[in-house]
Amino acid sequence: MLDSRRNTALACALSALAGYLDGIGYLHLGGLFVSFMSGNSTRLGVDLTEANWFAAAQTIGIIVTFVIGAAAGSLIVLARGGRRQTWLLLTETLLLVGSALAYTFGWPTVAVGGIVFAMGLENAIFQIRGGGSLGLTYVTGALVKAGQLLGTALTGGPRWAWLPSLLLWAALVLGSTVGALAYLHLNLSAVWFAAGAAVALTAIVAVRDK
Repeated sequence: MLDSRRNTALACALSALAGYLDGIGYLHLGGLFVSFMSGNSTRLGVDLTEANWFAAAQTIGIIVTFVIGAAAGSLIVLARGGRRQTWLLLTETLLLVGSALAYTFGWPTVAVGGIVFAMGLENAIFQIRGGGSLGLTYVTGALVKAGQLLGTALTGGPRWAWLPSLLLWAALVLGSTVGALAYLHLNLSAVWFAAGAAVALTAIVAVRDK
């Protein structure tokens, strides 16, 4: 789905945004993620083994919220004939603004829930009919794709086809680094910067998504 510079740029920007929020969420939740559900699933298994029921319930809540967000994103994409990316990003923006406001008013749990929901929703931005989608909030698939396409390049295939997938990974790492630094200075108030970035991305896509 990274078949154009525009799509690659948008995917990398959204992956960086997800990394930024995941860096914040990881520190705030003490080792849980707001977008990387594979890591949370492993943590859930460990918590269940150790009979740490409260931690397991928290992790299950995050996973369920993420899945509901992904379903909501799919519904938005499938229900809209045009401007589906704009509508999806607008919804994500409102969720992040709402999360930042929730923390401001002293509701950190609600804030985290809104962020997790937004991360699930974001993955539908490149969804096609039939359910196929490009994962933007996790990059294991992108690394596998980069490795496979690098192998193809070494055997005479397209020379640089692996690069967009590697850029997606790099964007998430950069975003998580910045997010962690922001959290150390601002706590969950750092979500305001993510909301501002989402506003900018929504405006850019709205102009092009005519």
